[in-house]
Amino acid sequence: MSRIGKLPISLPAGVTVSVDKSNVVTVKGPKGELKEKIHPEMIVETEDGSISVKRPSEQKRHKSMHGLYRTLINNMVVGVSEGYTKEMEVIGVGYKAEAKGNILELALGFSHPIVMVLPPEINVETETKRGAAPQIKLTGIDKQLIGQIAAKIRELRPPEPYKGKGIRFKGEEVRRKAGKAAGK
Repeated sequence: MSRIGKLPISLPAGVTVSVDKSNVVTVKGPKGELKEKIHPEMIVETEDGSISVKRPSEQKRHKSMHGLYRTLINNMVVGVSEGYTKEMEVIGVGYKAEAKGNILELALGFSHPIVMVLPPEINVETETKRGAAPQIKLTGIDKQLIGQIAAKIRELRPPEPYKGKGIRFKGEEVRRKAGKAAGK
């Protein structure tokens, strides 16, 4: 039995879950609503205040789907009740980040500014303090979407190992290299 898959998901107050005939799980909560299509062979049961995912057999693909769908449903429950946040830092001389609604404008040392239009499900905030690196804060209810958008932002200028310049997640360690001066 999957260690993760067999754990029941407890529902916080204000969160409701419904499963329709085509195995679409809908989770509604105070922050919004999320839907996820579950594989037709997986069984999703809702008891009083908890959800459990069961598999039909001990086949390898059923075992792998068991933990996956339990985690996806748990992420939906946490998202609609608490929400998710990703924080990023823009490190480099002259690097800037500015949010205007759902538009993120970045100056990353290129000859032009980079403008990203973010989906309406994600809220973006930027904070620039004197003497500190600009901060980007992404918030929303969909964990997958926030992770994907954060990865695309980081991909624009990943942190480089010599000076450490670039966009990184808050608290991310960047392994530094000595450079050619250390070889002499």
